[in-house]
Amino acid sequence: MAKETKSISTATPPSNASAVIVFADGSVLYGKGLGSEVSSIGEVCFNTSLTGYQEILTDPSYAGQIITFTFPHIGNVGTNEEDIETVNPAARGCILREDITSESNWRAGKHFNDWLKDHNLPGICGIDTRAMTRMIRDSGAPNAVLAVNYEGKFDLDALKEQAAQWPGLEGMDLAKDVTCGQTYFWEETLWDLKNGYGKQDDAPLHVVAMDFGAKRNILRCLASSGCRVTVVPATATVDDILGYKPDGVFLSNGPGDPAATGEYAVPTIKALLDKNIPIFGICLGHQMLALALGGKTEKMHLGHRGANHPVKDLTTGKVEITSQNHGFKVIPESLPDDVEITHESLFDGSNEGLAVKGKPVFSVQYHPEASPGPQDSHYLFERFVENIKAAA
Repeated sequence: MAKETKSISTATPPSNASAVIVFADGSVLYGKGLGSEVSSIGEVCFNTSLTGYQEILTDPSYAGQIITFTFPHIGNVGTNEEDIETVNPAARGCILREDITSESNWRAGKHFNDWLKDHNLPGICGIDTRAMTRMIRDSGAPNAVLAVNYEGKFDLDALKEQAAQWPGLEGMDLAKDVTCGQTYFWEETLWDLKNGYGKQDDAPLHVVAMDFGAKRNILRCLASSGCRVTVVPATATVDDILGYKPDGVFLSNGPGDPAATGEYAVPTIKALLDKNIPIFGICLGHQMLALALGGKTEKMHLGHRGANHPVKDLTTGKVEITSQNHGFKVIPESLPDDVEITHESLFDGSNEGLAVKGKPVFSVQYHPEASPGPQDSHYLFERFVENIKAAA
């Protein structure tokens, strides 16, 4: 059943409208078109970050989603070739309050609107994003079509039908759409103001990363922590992974329903758990680790997306300011007794981390590589390396 968007009413089309958002319940919003002249369907979510729009749109975890930016001034730092999390963006488009602002940053290489066109992404501005955010908060994330046509020509009946028929993200395996096509090796380290990105050419440890939609900066954090990283597709078997003789295994972030991706990934993770090999999971990797341990996941009402989410480390009592992007969560009560709840959201009390008692295995729901704190959560990569060294 289509979610109702009661707080967003159908608007009368202005004469200069060049973009529309058509919701699954038939509601329509008009605005100014941005980016590529295409239509795109997805789940409309909101992100509360003040910066990082380029990184957000290229985060593979946003596959299947149209992103509403609550911060009104998007585009002010332009875009560049360095601040991307994957080469081909998986997000379906963006919704803005104001028109794209002119870039004003020494690293800017291209206007944000030109970047959207280059990546075949549609956008719309002139939308009351505060009302949009309240609607999502109250009614849940709706399905919608975002269409851009600079002549203002739209087949609303066809767009309404398309929006109504889209099944939504629940039950959808999107990791297969964003995972790597073949195994590759990663050596790039974190960015430095003086030298840019570095190279890890003397790593004492070897980590195999299962790619469910891995962000580049996660791989950089692993490399900067002293790891040689081998990235394998989401469908890799336990024999494929162990064939690389890893010191540890990393379970990456990614999009979609963890239960759907878990159909093929969970048996592999279970087999790795039996080997007592150190494991570290983030985001979708956290959720699928929970499933492999016998837990359950469920879709959230509106999800967590932003760079200002407080999370409490229950093992130390410290609070971290974290970056988050997820629409599913682990149900703590479903986890077995040998699993410890390590982190908790201070927004809604939802699970943000777990560890297996007596094993070098842990995971978190948030993104420690994204540095909103700015480096409150980097200790997790150090913890992973310590577990690997202790298990050697």
